[in-house]
Amino acid sequence: MHVLVLGGTIFLGRHVVDAALRRGHRVSIFHRGRSPSDVPPEVETLLGDRDDDLAPLAGRHFDAVIDTCGYTPARVTRSARALSDAAEAYVFVSSLSVLADPGPAGQDESAPLAELPADASPDVVTGETYGALKALCEKAVREHFPGRVLVLRPGLIVGPRDPSDRFTYWPRRVAQAGDLLVPPLSQAVQFLDARDLADWMLRLLEARLSGTLNAAGPRRRLTLGELLARCAEVLGVAPHLVECDDGFLLEHAVRPFVDLPLWLPPDAAGLLDVSLVEALACGLAFRDLGETIADTYAWDASRPRESEVRAGLTLERERELLAAWASRG
Repeated sequence: MHVLVLGGTIFLGRHVVDAALRRGHRVSIFHRGRSPSDVPPEVETLLGDRDDDLAPLAGRHFDAVIDTCGYTPARVTRSARALSDAAEAYVFVSSLSVLADPGPAGQDESAPLAELPADASPDVVTGETYGALKALCEKAVREHFPGRVLVLRPGLIVGPRDPSDRFTYWPRRVAQAGDLLVPPLSQAVQFLDARDLADWMLRLLEARLSGTLNAAGPRRRLTLGELLARCAEVLGVAPHLVECDDGFLLEHAVRPFVDLPLWLPPDAAGLLDVSLVEALACGLAFRDLGETIADTYAWDASRPRESEVRAGLTLERERELLAAWASRG
């Protein structure tokens, strides 16, 4: 196949490029040229902008389009319209944040979707509008590729090259050992290695599958406590876990998923415990968790130390919280 990747230079998009090349496909990427790129020389690079410069795509034909960076319906509509007669299939990477009610566990692909508030702009992505905008993006793609769309809804995507630090925080922090502040360890967690997601979407494309699928893992239910224990095992350390309850964390303005990645209070915890029945039936497979932990930690350690850390508690803030928890007796 000749695959066009919208994005293709950072994190998931870059892993998609690698997966497509490994599977023998021809790859073109379309991006703005604003991010450093180390894509292999055999990849065709098309520079443009989904907002106002789609000219490089004119007159081209592709077997499939993989959209890893569509966040607003207007932007997605422009690219989908431009490619509707130029590609046979379209893969849109959406998000589990499209769920209208993030609380219940076990929701499948038929669950109701979030709606954009009447006073919210469809062109501005915020924490409050992200899910509803992704849902509108899904709708826009389906309108221009009827019957030819595969929508994948991942939760947290993890692994090497992840710029968000939302999973990376835990291997890094566990490796530092000492007293480690953690949320309730019994909470279910779900995530998916970007390399597994990339390989799976290529296999789904090759099988010409369409529809909508949740995209998370692992195969069996995993708790945060089990994840941290595996981190400690892989990294050869023994931190002292100090488990705090949801009420304490919320009372002290700890931001879910930002200050403590992979923690969500009960009213949103369903986002980390969705149904994977359909995904597993369609061949979603997972590498060993230890490999994801080790590779993520090694990649993080290779980054320049001045790299901005985008998620997780600072050690100073963690010490303040540990002191506050201890003062409760």
